[in-house]
Amino acid sequence: MAEGTDTPTAILSHASAALRESPFDDVSYRALGDAVGVSERTVYRHFPTRSHLLEGVADWIETTAFPLPPFVTIPEFREAARSRFAAFDASPAFAFVCARAASISPTGETEPTYFTRALVAMLATNYPSLNERDLRRIAATLRYFASAQFWARMRTGFEMSSPDIADVFERSVSQALAVVTTTGAVADRATGRASA
Repeated sequence: MAEGTDTPTAILSHASAALRESPFDDVSYRALGDAVGVSERTVYRHFPTRSHLLEGVADWIETTAFPLPPFVTIPEFREAARSRFAAFDASPAFAFVCARAASISPTGETEPTYFTRALVAMLATNYPSLNERDLRRIAATLRYFASAQFWARMRTGFEMSSPDIADVFERSVSQALAVVTTTGAVADRATGRASA
């Protein structure tokens, strides 16, 4: 293990490196322990289930391989997502691991991620009269359309490349933001009313 590296970080680093040669399901706890210089039991102590390990590896990959460029405005967010789709195309194995992790029940903390907080802050700045519920709802929509899970669905379901996926993303974001009226209220499609 590298000097100054904590055990969980070393495990995640070695797990992501192993993904370059093997699918996630073939990465064993014993091999990770051997690579890090700890026992298999220590790996289990930090990641009790495969779901814990998958979520940890996906977070590690998101942070190291697919860092989201900073954004404050909606055009910057759109550009950040476009560059992320290109990064997903460049490392599809890593992107599919992130997409798979997004489809499992969360095993970690329920604290909003940096990405979620950045989306909420961007929306609050651009649409200051939106209420908290609508901010969270639109942020969740935008987060999904910029995710590895969305990329993976478009890539496998429709055989799209990142430019094609980015075009679908642009249209989807435009539709999601179109429900925000000029006053900042979100139209309730079911009742036709606007929530303030």
